[in-house]
Amino acid sequence: MSTDPVIRTRYPWNLDRLLSVRPTVGQLMDLCEENYHLFIYLAPEIRSLNGYHLSSVEGMTDLHLEVQEQTPYTTLVRLTYLFPRSPDPCPDPDARLRIYHDSRQTEIVELRQRVLPLNTGPHLPTLKQKWRVNLFLSKWLSYSVRKGHRFNHRTLLPEGCSAY
Repeated sequence: MSTDPVIRTRYPWNLDRLLSVRPTVGQLMDLCEENYHLFIYLAPEIRSLNGYHLSSVEGMTDLHLEVQEQTPYTTLVRLTYLFPRSPDPCPDPDARLRIYHDSRQTEIVELRQRVLPLNTGPHLPTLKQKWRVNLFLSKWLSYSVRKGHRFNHRTLLPEGCSAY
């Protein structure tokens, strides 16, 4: 893990404990705050970004960001990898995130991925389900930052060019 204070995790528990813990609302809010700091490190200019962005790091899968909505207090984005598959690329994981600028929180609004059974149970997510998907987001953002992914005005794809 990096020693950079911006991307160092703040929760003191190990991963097994994090997955088995019965989370509280306060713990979930702390995790969403950490996700905000990780996301801002990944996309420091997010409040002024629009459209499709691509972060390419040599030897890594390209990370795609689509800014879907900007409001004075929130930003809605889609974050994904696209893996080649005939005839269409396959996004996985594929997450919609809401960034709350006033409270400095980032949470998963929707997550589609095939590897981990994170979204099981009733249609309305439980606190434990929200904890698990946002923990997944924390690990994914940490990984992306450590590997050198970044989004800014230079990563904007030309208009009319859709990554999806």
